[in-house]
Amino acid sequence: MSLTTLWILLGAGLCLAELFVPTAFVAAVMGVSALVVALVSVVLPSAPLQVGLWLGLSVVMIRAAQQWLDRPAPKQHWDAIEGQTLTAIAPGQPGRVLYEGQSWAARCQDTSQAIAPQTPVYIVGRQGTTLWVLPIEHWPDNLEPEA
Repeated sequence: MSLTTLWILLGAGLCLAELFVPTAFVAAVMGVSALVVALVSVVLPSAPLQVGLWLGLSVVMIRAAQQWLDRPAPKQHWDAIEGQTLTAIAPGQPGRVLYEGQSWAARCQDTSQAIAPQTPVYIVGRQGTTLWVLPIEHWPDNLEPEA
């Protein structure tokens, strides 16, 4: 069996494995790298160089795929859900809020505003595990919170 055939089988096997075992596209990207090495193996007959090329391509392509897939989600505007600050939230700094019986990291959506502890707030968005909040007394008059 030639090295080119081996790389084609490895690439196809890794891409197929992604269908059955979700690996966050790691197997698929490594499979594509193996298929690229199969093309290059015609002009690069050295097996150790091919393995090095495959590893290097895999690392670069996995990093590129992670950056492409890990874009931050846009901020969502939730229906106004109430919570309460546990700690003070300084302007532009994180604090803690109590929401559904759990303590969450939180930031004020108005980065120039501070919120005192034990202040009722509306939760207006979430980014990862951080909630974006606004004090109830500073809720814009033109926005009526939905129950």
